[in-house]
Amino acid sequence: MIAVEEDSIMRNAKLAMLVFLAAGSATMAGPTPAAAYDYPYCVQGRGVGIPGDCSYQTYQQCMASAAGRGVYCNVNPRAALNQQPRRGRVYRDY
Repeated sequence: MIAVEEDSIMRNAKLAMLVFLAAGSATMAGPTPAAAYDYPYCVQGRGVGIPGDCSYQTYQQCMASAAGRGVYCNVNPRAALNQQPRRGRVYRDY
């Protein structure tokens, strides 16, 4: 009778440990990937292609990354095309 209770306790302990490890590993797996964002500037040229490495918020950041690599900075075409044009005021003669 005691052996059956010990087996039951060990089984419950193993199950609890497995659940604890699964929850811990899910938490430790890391954060979810960042959402894709089109930054306004891209490093373009040989080896990076077009649109290139578009991970720069400012032109200065882009130029610092491009320095000495034989590449250049340009406006991110995806970011430029996604911007809505400004609408001017519409005057109507009624």
